[in-house]
Amino acid sequence: MDEPKDIKVRKKKKRKKKNYLLRFFLLILTGVCLYFFFTSSLFDVNEITVENNHYYTPEQIISIAGAKTGGNTFAERTRPMKARLLEDPYIKNASVSRKLPDGLVITVEERKETAYVVYRSDYVIIDNDGIVLRKAKVEPKLTVLEGLTVKKIETGEPLEAEENAMLTGTLDLLRQMNEQELYFKRIVISSVVIKAYIYDSLICEATPENLTANMPQLKEVIQKLYTEGTERGVIKMGSDGYFAFSPIPE
Repeated sequence: MDEPKDIKVRKKKKRKKKNYLLRFFLLILTGVCLYFFFTSSLFDVNEITVENNHYYTPEQIISIAGAKTGGNTFAERTRPMKARLLEDPYIKNASVSRKLPDGLVITVEERKETAYVVYRSDYVIIDNDGIVLRKAKVEPKLTVLEGLTVKKIETGEPLEAEENAMLTGTLDLLRQMNEQELYFKRIVISSVVIKAYIYDSLICEATPENLTANMPQLKEVIQKLYTEGTERGVIKMGSDGYFAFSPIPE
């Protein structure tokens, strides 16, 4: 004899309730297991790797970031580490990532010391974007920029000068100088042209724009003069890339 319909419905509801309770229990159990798994010593930070650093040592980068071993990999807050790195003038960009199961990877892009200006008793070192990296008491072996009227010097901020347009053009020149693997001992800035000293007595005279645009050709001229043993003279460059060389008498 078949059961009444209402009894069947009640039994079906009870089975569904038991299934829900069983699923809920399994879900809680799975969550607890996952929690203990991911918080186990397997995921404790044992190694911190630093990549792409040149100016700072790995230990210094780790210290600046405030990264430490021993904590849980998933509990480590990487954003504050990145923020601390970017506060340093020498760090242009940075990233901090997890390397499972037990590592952190810090990748940095550092600013490179390119030139300096003399301000009072300090040597103010900048990169090729004009960012002030630091002040030094010992003269660095970098290109010195002369002729600027400095308005503002603040570490981590762009150098400001009254000759802002000429400074901007000179910074472009510095970037091109690095790309072409050339080196100027001094760059003397005036209101119209700059004088770039290859040697103490071998000078290139041009506007920053002309010099930047014709840097590969200048490199060839310098190499030719070097081959000839010429270390004295003035190389003048026109707007059309024309070069004229005048020797300086001994």
